[in-house]
Amino acid sequence: MPVTIPVNLHEYEPLARAAMSDMAWEYLAGGSGDECTMAWNRERLDAVWLWPHVLRDVSSVNTRLTLLGVDLPFPVLLAPTGFQRLFHRDGELATVRGAGASGALYTLSTAATTSLEDIAAAATGQLWFQMYVQRDRGFTLELVRRAEAAGCRALVLTVDTPVLGARDRDHRNQLELPPGLELANLRGLAAHVAGGPTFVHGASNPFLDPSLTWDALDWLVSEARLPVVVKGVLRADDAVRALERGAAAIAVSNHGGRNLDTVPAAIDALPVVAEAVRGRVPVLMDGGVRRGVDVVKALALGATAVMIGRPYLWGLGAAGAEGVERVVRLLVTELEMAMAQCGSASLAEVTRDLLRPL
Repeated sequence: MPVTIPVNLHEYEPLARAAMSDMAWEYLAGGSGDECTMAWNRERLDAVWLWPHVLRDVSSVNTRLTLLGVDLPFPVLLAPTGFQRLFHRDGELATVRGAGASGALYTLSTAATTSLEDIAAAATGQLWFQMYVQRDRGFTLELVRRAEAAGCRALVLTVDTPVLGARDRDHRNQLELPPGLELANLRGLAAHVAGGPTFVHGASNPFLDPSLTWDALDWLVSEARLPVVVKGVLRADDAVRALERGAAAIAVSNHGGRNLDTVPAAIDALPVVAEAVRGRVPVLMDGGVRRGVDVVKALALGATAVMIGRPYLWGLGAAGAEGVERVVRLLVTELEMAMAQCGSASLAEVTRDLLRPL
């Protein structure tokens, strides 16, 4: 019987499901509450209508860009995702190899099951590092210095997770890391050494600090030698405040629908934030991107680049590094095709007028 090779990102999802334990799959697939926001991320992207130009020279489509001083071949980044060894035995090491092979920038996670040093040693491409500021600021600063020493080019401060969301699937499954897996970047943190559970269903968590305020961004910007991306912004006023406090980029995100349910779809929040930022810094978006047309829609609504999360984890679960690489290549190929069909030969030509007025 011939082996069927996925021809789009959606087709990796059932392959990943078949390769994972029930607990790992439910953690990856699930959202918060009734999972309304998670569904809206897709539904609202599908509801945006493209309105293409015709008879334009698209014999050469250029997707290159420069983002925070880094030259990239395309505006698709790998979002930070934790606990990847739940999904494949090689976890983050397979992801970083697949990212390098495809040319994608990969954002390492504080919640990785492999240390950032080991991931960086296996990297052949560009890296950012995602931060959860800990209650122990000394430990957090040590983490920043480790990311700098490992060659990461930016820090991504996640600001939308003072506590975890109401993740019913994880609560029902009593999600916990199996023996042999750990939060490798948090070795030595007091709460970790104390042996408490990794996942806490409630308004507290040993690895999150609900007391964080804008002062935490001030502190990180002043201490870090890298640009700071603020991830998890949905409101215009918060975007402006982040800029005023030194953010080098804003990432519009609802955490893949995994935190506060019934917040807007990322694609609906994107133009609100982009209009407030007014081009002063790059704007990123994650949430529901599965097709090249989704990337075009996000760019047309003001994004500089998009981030993907679940899709590359599907590739990881299904086929390790090769799966990650192929997911990225499929999406970028679709992006090039969609740009050409819209009459856009470069990213600068992906503009708001490509969207049909509502």
